[in-house]
Amino acid sequence: MAELMELDVETFEQRFVRREGRRKSLVEYPDGDCIFLEPETRRCMVYAGRPVQCRTWPFWTSTLKTPQDWQETCQICPGSGVGKLYSWDEIEQRRREKDV
Repeated sequence: MAELMELDVETFEQRFVRREGRRKSLVEYPDGDCIFLEPETRRCMVYAGRPVQCRTWPFWTSTLKTPQDWQETCQICPGSGVGKLYSWDEIEQRRREKDV
């Protein structure tokens, strides 16, 4: 993502990364949205360089638990529930990449 934004890693981390214990996490807006989610369009500003957690969205365990969870996901994310239809095997493969 730093390269995509034409920043060195240190500068990128100072601006957009916070510590969560021993792990690093992207900074979020007060409402919990990612700092790279453009508020008006609801599109990712660093889509080509997004980390695995983002690449596996919306196929997270938490969004697939119940049909209601999936419907709520579709309401907050304009790309969920539209576009390519994935098979259950493809969804499971993506879901296992990162358990969220």
